[in-house]
Amino acid sequence: MMYVPAFGAFVRALLPIRLVEGHTLTYGVWLGVDPRRLQSIIDVWWAPEYRDLRLRGRLANAIRPWGLLGTSVDTVVRDPDETPYCSHSDDRDLDRVLRSEWPHDVLPDI
Repeated sequence: MMYVPAFGAFVRALLPIRLVEGHTLTYGVWLGVDPRRLQSIIDVWWAPEYRDLRLRGRLANAIRPWGLLGTSVDTVVRDPDETPYCSHSDDRDLDRVLRSEWPHDVLPDI
């Protein structure tokens, strides 16, 4: 988590991309969140309440090959020992990325 003056508040999240044959590529992304919520997020991050944490924010990273910078996304905590996962988006393109299965060759060389 971080606050950057003149830019905003950011929290780490995981963005899973389902690939064919049961594989997954998971991007670590920054999620721009309402700065007024940052302290409450920090307060529960290491507490038992973390498992119920739900965040809504905007992707602060572009995800190749789709772009998606600035798109709205919701996160959930799947496992209290892991970073929250991007789970749903009101943005049609990001929601399609999250819900579809992709061939390996759609991904850039990383």
